[in-house]
Amino acid sequence: MKVGMIGCGNISAQYLKTFPTLPDVELVAVADLDMDRARAVAAEHEGVRALTVDELIADAEVETVLNLTIPAAHAEIDLRAIAAGKNVHAEKPFAVTADEGAEVLAAAAAAGVLVGSAPDTVLGTGTQTARQAIDDGLIGTPISAVATMMTPGHERWHPNPDFYYVPGGGPLLDMGPYYIHSLVTLLGPVSAVIGASSRLRAERTIGSGAREGEVIPVTTDTHVTGVLIHSSGALSTLVMSFDAVATHAHPIEVHGTLGSLSVPDPNRFDGEVSANVLGSGGWKAVPESAGYVGASRGIALQDMATRGERLRASGALGQHALEVMNAMLESSGSGQRVEISSTLERPEAVPLADVRVSA
Repeated sequence: MKVGMIGCGNISAQYLKTFPTLPDVELVAVADLDMDRARAVAAEHEGVRALTVDELIADAEVETVLNLTIPAAHAEIDLRAIAAGKNVHAEKPFAVTADEGAEVLAAAAAAGVLVGSAPDTVLGTGTQTARQAIDDGLIGTPISAVATMMTPGHERWHPNPDFYYVPGGGPLLDMGPYYIHSLVTLLGPVSAVIGASSRLRAERTIGSGAREGEVIPVTTDTHVTGVLIHSSGALSTLVMSFDAVATHAHPIEVHGTLGSLSVPDPNRFDGEVSANVLGSGGWKAVPESAGYVGASRGIALQDMATRGERLRASGALGQHALEVMNAMLESSGSGQRVEISSTLERPEAVPLADVRVSA
């Protein structure tokens, strides 16, 4: 599958490291609003051409567009690529609003092309081993989960953090997809949410790069918490913050009738899963049993290339997570429970496998 990448910013470096290891995927072109940046990337990767965005979308060799633009541009670029007959895989969040995301899915269905959505971290051994443990009944019937992400904000390290502090950003839409994709993979879809949020600072100061010391406005909530009510009956508590400093909590814990499971950071592909089963005497490591071994960002493109419509990191999953996140913000404003209109089957499990080739 020949891929054209739009967006050569910070996150692109992780995808560029992955491409040479994917046996059924080839990067053939890159584009960026800053053509110098696109040319610099192309120069470092043999056989990769630097194109304008318009040229890449129209290019006959490109079968799939990897959309690494800022969140506000995700839907626009996806729709343009779909109209040109391309598959798309978008960075998270899938779009800014649920209506935008629904338009992308409808356009793809009408055009007969595939749509994928980051994060694909859920395809790695961390989340997949935890899922296998749940499916095997290790902790009994799942009752609840707690997912926690605390950081004082990305402006400390990101040289251009503006988009983190406008609608479409914030801790929920930026980091929430990792946790919600994982929770849906573990416990199934969400049917309703109850949310609350706050914004304690109106400004942030950039801490690195050419704009160090510049003050930027904050126009979205920076601490969001709430309850996700899964269709299975399980209840997940989600806490996402750009205001707090740190937490000792496990990134995700799942609690069942027979025990509890510690799930590694969903922003990573691997990590130790541990369980505390009733009567076992404490926490013990769960052997790695499922997922793509050694996976990194972009493994979903391999999944798309080989599985087609059965791709796991799907646009439907990205759209469901987007609806959940926007519903949490809506609930925060109204004080009311919000029902989720979309649903989906849990993405198919990933057997333990290493599909990489030597880079």
